[in-house]
Amino acid sequence: MHELTLPSRTQTTRAATAFDVERVRREFPTLDVQLNGRPLVYLDNAATTQKPVAVIESLARFYRKYNANIHRGVHRLSVQATNEYERARTSVAKFLNADFEEIIFIRGATEGINLVAQSFARPRLRAGDEILVSHLEHHANIVPWQMVCEQTGAKLRVIPIDDRSDLELDALPKLITERTRLVAVNQASNALGTINAVDEIVAAAHAHNVPVLIDGAQAVSHMPVDVRALGCDFYVFSGHKVFGPTGIGALYGKRALLDAMPPYQGGGDMIRTVSFGKTTYADPPQRFEAGTPNISGAIGLGAAVDYLTELGVERFAPYEDDLLAYGTELLSAIPGVRLIGTAERKVPVLSFTVDGVHPHDAGTILDQLGIAVRAGHHCAQPVMERFGVPATVRASLAFYNTRAELDQLASGVRKAIEVLG
Repeated sequence: MHELTLPSRTQTTRAATAFDVERVRREFPTLDVQLNGRPLVYLDNAATTQKPVAVIESLARFYRKYNANIHRGVHRLSVQATNEYERARTSVAKFLNADFEEIIFIRGATEGINLVAQSFARPRLRAGDEILVSHLEHHANIVPWQMVCEQTGAKLRVIPIDDRSDLELDALPKLITERTRLVAVNQASNALGTINAVDEIVAAAHAHNVPVLIDGAQAVSHMPVDVRALGCDFYVFSGHKVFGPTGIGALYGKRALLDAMPPYQGGGDMIRTVSFGKTTYADPPQRFEAGTPNISGAIGLGAAVDYLTELGVERFAPYEDDLLAYGTELLSAIPGVRLIGTAERKVPVLSFTVDGVHPHDAGTILDQLGIAVRAGHHCAQPVMERFGVPATVRASLAFYNTRAELDQLASGVRKAIEVLG
């Protein structure tokens, strides 16, 4: 899926017919906002997605009807809050094709990666051991591993990328060695959109009995994810990238691995017994959810994945492919625009530079036209360095975007060149 090829007229018609974008847009209130007297064109979905009414109402319903703490109360509100919180865990488990006990609620993908780094990797690492990441990673999948390497004397190694932004998987046989203790890669690049062949990476790592963590933050809103089929050992994603609330996300871990991991944090609700002499810990997932969690956030995340499941990735993925191809065609036709990241398989991300125009200035001009994009290094400075640019303009799309909005983006870029170029 997500082949970066321009669609034929027939393909475009089929994609538009199969997906009613105008109906979907009516379910997202923020899309009605006006900026500078212009309708909002929201193209910053890789940073955070907008929220459908179903998610917003799930949050309001919690606070209006059954706001209470969970797990420890016997009164009716607490029981209802607990049931809804754990029902959300069931929804996330189904969404990833995992077991209920394998889903841990976290603040987001960043915390999930840090949890695995400190609770799984750190106790197992020794000086000279290696952790393998890719050149396409978000800082959240680089810095935690650097920290644990500093703590243990391990080393960080990197899978290189080619000029199109594809991983050079031919390098894997040399990079995965008897010293490799973990591979951590994203399923899709936030900065460039590249979809990585994580199934091949998992297979190569498992051939050497090396566990794999997949950062799925940029993938779960664009493609079906089946952790059983992938065979990965850990999988993380953030709620706000999948039409859910901020400050919530999920970590999937194979049950045997979670059972063997010590707690990441201590406090209430992650224990079995406590005395001044010794504390025993609860089984996963509670072992890793110390203190009062983001109850409303988890409930909102459950509503978000239920919404996405009902909408159907099989229906909107072809539509997003069409948007990506159309946007690529429009921007490629503008003199002075350089697309960064031209991998064949991409999620709908258009990352580009404009000759003579700083990305921040281009972003400011676009904002004045009501177009919200991201300008900067996108928390992926090694990627920017690889392509010899300090930053890019990034237009990241979702299924509620339209071809007309991409026309406005292209017009806005031309305006930025006219004013600043």
